[in-house]
Parts: sequence; structure tokens; C-alpha cells
Amino acid sequence: MAQQIQYCTTPDKVRIAYAMMGKGSPIVRASHWLTHLEYDLQGPVYQNLTAGLAERHTYLRYDARGIGLSDREVAEISFDAFVRDLECVVDAAKLERFALLGLSQGAAISIAYAVRHPERVSHLILYGGYARGPLHGDDPKKGQELLEIGRTMIRAGWGSQQATYRQWFTSLFIPDSTAEQATWFNELEAISASPEMAERSLLATADVNVSALLPQVQAPTLVLHCRGDLRVPFAMGQELAGGIPGARFVPIESNNHTILPHHPNYHAFFEAVAPFLGDPPIRGRLPGMPGKERLQTAVHKVEGSLPYRLIIIVAALAGLVGVLLTLL
Repeated sequence: MAQQIQYCTTPDKVRIAYAMMGKGSPIVRASHWLTHLEYDLQGPVYQNLTAGLAERHTYLRYDARGIGLSDREVAEISFDAFVRDLECVVDAAKLERFALLGLSQGAAISIAYAVRHPERVSHLILYGGYARGPLHGDDPKKGQELLEIGRTMIRAGWGSQQATYRQWFTSLFIPDSTAEQATWFNELEAISASPEMAERSLLATADVNVSALLPQVQAPTLVLHCRGDLRVPFAMGQELAGGIPGARFVPIESNNHTILPHHPNYHAFFEAVAPFLGDPPIRGRLPGMPGKERLQTAVHKVEGSLPYRLIIIVAALAGLVGVLLTLL
């Protein structure tokens, strides 16, 4: 599916790259740390999710300041700047009302925007998100220690040919990935941002705290979070759902932070988002996936269940009886 890349310029003269794909009611994905509008469509991690959302909707994505195809060298990297960038993009795209998707730290950006512009957000979808960054978590000291580890990894090897340091982040984002997915994600990190911009963005998101805004959210809200998320603890998703009036919460049995095709979080995401947005029920393949992948997902899900095993045992016994009858 083709995309059209355009640019808008923020009040502080930063050029933000954005792209639109598909047809239908609009969904806007708020920026998050590791993106690249072109490279995202070429690999086995974001490609299916992007195609799936664009299959039923006009899907707008953009690269954050300092990231991807947006201006790389910028003076201000801050949470407020991230929110202003979202304002700039949707205004440039002439979107009056839309569903807003916040993945990871994009959830906090989406919450801030939804509170500032309640008339423009029809639905709010928050996946793997948080209201409080590590520096404002339940254990700020531990949060600071983890932040320093991340900064050290970036400084030591983010821009090098050796992917070992970047693999540390990959293991937190997609621990259950295939080798191909992990290799691609390692390269995404190097391609999406310079070491300096990666570190500055990491610092800015670590200091986020929008918890006071949660009760002010007016848009219907869907919160999804993986129980085993290694990047953002499950409790952070529960906090979002508990703080936003009327929010629906969908726990997902997965260890991945990023939505991966062929994994339970991909299936759970689309099965929850479709009815939430009022889309037709999903029958057959999942959006963005070949038909056979839907069947494989269902088979893997059923194979581990007790009823499936009982069916196999009964079928085996019935076959054995049939063999004995032919011998009598």
C-alpha cells in the first residue's frame, strides 16, 4: 500500500514528516521513540500493523522531532514540544475529528492532546502506555538507575556497527521476536535517530507525568496492555484505565511491548479495536495479515487448550475402534 509523505513546520521551525495511507474514518498515531516512515514499511515488525490499520481507515503516522524523516538536529526535545508537534500535524492534514492512537510514550502525548482538544478526539486508544515516566514511578530510584543504563547503552554503541548494545533495547521491546524481527529492530534503532537524539528523547519521556490529566479525558477510551510487558509494567496500563473515566481495559497475554504479527497481542489489538471504533466484525483473516496467518493464529491458540487435547484423544480412540472392527 502506497503512502504519501508530506511535511509541516512547527511554530519553532521544525519540519515534521507525516504520511497518510488508506481510506475511511481517520486514525492518528501519536509519535513515539523509534519510528521511520519509510523503513517501518519495509520490515517484519510495524509493516503489518500499519497495513492493518490502513485497511479500514485513513491512517496518519508521523516521525517525532529528531527522529526518522523529521528534522534531526533540533533545539528543543521536550514533552510539550511533542504535543505541539501532534497539533501541527493534524492541522496540516486538515483533520477535524479523529481517533487517536497512543503507543508506548505516545499514550501520554495522546492524553495531553485529548484534554487540550476534546472536540477533536472521537476515540482514544492507548496501548502499552503510561501516565508517569520512570522518574515519577512508584520507585523513582530504580527508575533513575534503569534510565542511566539506557543512556549508557546509547552512548556506548547506538551509532556503531555492533548491534549488541541496541539489542538490550530490542530485548525489552520484543523479547519473543524471531531472529529476523530482532535484527530488523536493531537496525531501526540505528536508522531512526542519532545517539544524541535517542538519548535526549529517552530523557524527555522518562520525565513525563500526565497523571493529573487522566480524570479530564472526555473521549471514549480503550486501554490495552500486555501482562508480561518488559518495557512498561502492566500496572502502568491499569493506572491509565483506572484514572480515565469509563475507560475499557483489555489485558493481553504476551511479553512483548511492541505489537508483533503472528503473536497474541496483534490478534487481541484488532479484536478489541474493531468493535470499539464501530468497525464491522472481523471475519476470516486479521487486518494486515494474509488469510493463512489468521488460521495459524487460531490453531496455535487452540492447540494448547484442554478441549483440543480431549478431542484428539477421542479421535484417536475412535480411530482405534474402527481398526479393531475391520479385523473382526
